[in-house]
Amino acid sequence: MSGVTHKTGFVYDEKYRDHILTPGHPESPERLAAIRDKMARDGLDDKVVWLSPERDMAGIRKYVSIVHSQDHYNSLNEDSKTHEIAMLSAGGALAGIDAVFSGKCENVFCALRPPGHHAHNNGIHYDGRNQGEGFCFINNIAVAARYAQHAYPCSNILIIDWDIHHGNGTEWAFYDDPSVFYFSTHVFWMYPGTGDPGKTGRGPGDGYTLNCPLEPYSGDREVLDVWNNVFVPSLEKTGFRPDLVMISAGFDSRENDLLGNLRITDSGFAEMTRIALDIAGKYCKGRLVSVLEGGYNPAGLADAVCTHVNTLLTT
Repeated sequence: MSGVTHKTGFVYDEKYRDHILTPGHPESPERLAAIRDKMARDGLDDKVVWLSPERDMAGIRKYVSIVHSQDHYNSLNEDSKTHEIAMLSAGGALAGIDAVFSGKCENVFCALRPPGHHAHNNGIHYDGRNQGEGFCFINNIAVAARYAQHAYPCSNILIIDWDIHHGNGTEWAFYDDPSVFYFSTHVFWMYPGTGDPGKTGRGPGDGYTLNCPLEPYSGDREVLDVWNNVFVPSLEKTGFRPDLVMISAGFDSRENDLLGNLRITDSGFAEMTRIALDIAGKYCKGRLVSVLEGGYNPAGLADAVCTHVNTLLTT
């Protein structure tokens, strides 16, 4: 390696577009097609470092097994196309981790599908409820976080989740763990019905889960008020010092999403990205890995992703 650190990496693979749940399903290949088209039109293709996902399935499974049970893994059916691409999606998040810790990139956006933040072990949840998993199969960001902690000098990780839906799987993965600070904004009554602000962690993890539900139709002002006046002060109050910042970047919280009712604009996503970068710059040499979650208006998703990537490049 030359020793030159590039600003922003972009993880992508054409096989991510082979995953089809059912015809007409909102979690469709068109989501990534729109992102790729917009990236090219905006001239971002030549500004990012293109990264390929990890393809060593045995290696990926090693870290999947830290987060998910054998029963959960078996439920994915190793012979199915879904299993192959879900594992490749987790491998994309691992590639993002490698890029920031090797020094190849300062920050990375992972354009993955299927998404992951609802995925946990079937029927096993910290409060005993049987939870579905949305459109998710493997919890990409949780697997990548555990990979970072095992493969690199990385003890503490901040995970920010701005998807409109609460990341119940990610909360579940780290609910007892003080080494991961999980912060989520979401609409409380929407799927999956978790994300109660009274849920703050358990045992040694108490105080390291921060759920901040938003009212329907909230926009930039409301979400940035939470970031500036609740999240950042809470992070500072705990004394938590991340070695890595990660984002579950769900853009179904954007205005005009097909499944959402929030009104966050692209300017709002840019400002949240800047605050996350400020935290990464302050504590962990700018290391930030962002992982695509929701976003079901392909044109709006593409606009928001390109705003997010451009902010990663220029801030």
